[in-house]
Amino acid sequence: MKIVNIVPGFGGTFYCGNCLRDSGFVGAVRKAGHEAMILPVYLPLTIQGNVHETPVFYGAVNIYLKQAFPLLRHMPGWMEHLLNSQPLLKLAASKAGSTRAQGLEELTESMLMGQEGRQGKELDELVHFLKYQVKPDVVHFSNALLLGMAKQVREEVGVPVVCSLQDEDVWVDAMNEPYPAKMWNLLAEKAKDVDAFVAVSKYFAGVMKTKMRLKDEKLHVVPIGVDPALYEFHPLPPDPPAVGFLSRMYEENGFGILVDAFVLLKSRPGFENLRFHSSGGMTGDDKAFFNRQMKKLQEAGLSKYFSLFEDFRPESLGRFFKSLSVLSVPVVKGEAFGLYQLESLASGVPLVQPALGAFPEIIGETGGGLLYQPNTPEALALCLASVLNDRSRLQQLTSSGRKAVEEKFDFGMLAGRMMDIYKKIS
Repeated sequence: MKIVNIVPGFGGTFYCGNCLRDSGFVGAVRKAGHEAMILPVYLPLTIQGNVHETPVFYGAVNIYLKQAFPLLRHMPGWMEHLLNSQPLLKLAASKAGSTRAQGLEELTESMLMGQEGRQGKELDELVHFLKYQVKPDVVHFSNALLLGMAKQVREEVGVPVVCSLQDEDVWVDAMNEPYPAKMWNLLAEKAKDVDAFVAVSKYFAGVMKTKMRLKDEKLHVVPIGVDPALYEFHPLPPDPPAVGFLSRMYEENGFGILVDAFVLLKSRPGFENLRFHSSGGMTGDDKAFFNRQMKKLQEAGLSKYFSLFEDFRPESLGRFFKSLSVLSVPVVKGEAFGLYQLESLASGVPLVQPALGAFPEIIGETGGGLLYQPNTPEALALCLASVLNDRSRLQQLTSSGRKAVEEKFDFGMLAGRMMDIYKKIS
């Protein structure tokens, strides 16, 4: 079976769990003896320098300019080729706003409208490439915001269409009014062009079933996975102890909450040697926020206890995890899963997460962490203190987390479940 995954690129400027999820899945499918490839859209699917060699469709610079300036919708081919070049797309990824919903409402709507939107030429190019060059058996979209392509792909390429569901609500609900309601109605309409939806958690399956009015027979749950063999297990916590953060370092991911919790912890007896290690990168939009958090640490006299691990390539994260006692990514409103949870647990680093979104589901399934509420610096500091002060509990969470990843979240096993879905709809 030949599977094509259509995935939004991110340019490599921050830790993209969805991109890593899709890359890992394709690798697992190949290992199982099937053909699989990734087609990036908008931006290159770059993971700290590793660029997929397939062409980038719907180049971000190209479609943005065509949306904003109607006269450019008939630009000559050489200009389109220039705008879709890898260097220019990587430059666009590093600039502010490339991953922000506000201001991109009309473009998102146009993309979801498919052939009726303003990117008809780009859609035709993608369909032609799939139909005559790749010839897949299944096309799998990385998220529901790509479903404007689904109808034409399904009808003209003549293959089943699958769509993953993970955190689309973060993008849609952040839009300016009246777009959120309009987008959910449009997504519900486009859901008719999809053969199967695959949510990454039971929690998020419930969210999207309601928002997109999905039928039970189309909706499946296959969690994110990792290859445990790729992660070195560290059964003992480091000395000195350290709290870690791994994700894009911006407000919605709770980086500021963890900074404030760290400041509170450092004011308590027994945490004089505690460190704070962070990785995951940022976009241009995030730099001002990040600098404000660094100023907090500086004013509290704690800058020397903070370390930034700038290399977040999968093969380089081992050094980061080895330095941690516990990981916390206190996403403000919770999220659909969080790949960093599995990477952390596989490395022997327990979790401390807010009781929001799918975090209770994942902590319950793995036994590798603790939950706290409400999602405030004070509550987080108390929870971190409780686990850091209890070495036996820390080791128990470490052992349970690694075991659960091996038994329940191994990518090879989960890829088999995905293949069963493909076979069912083919």
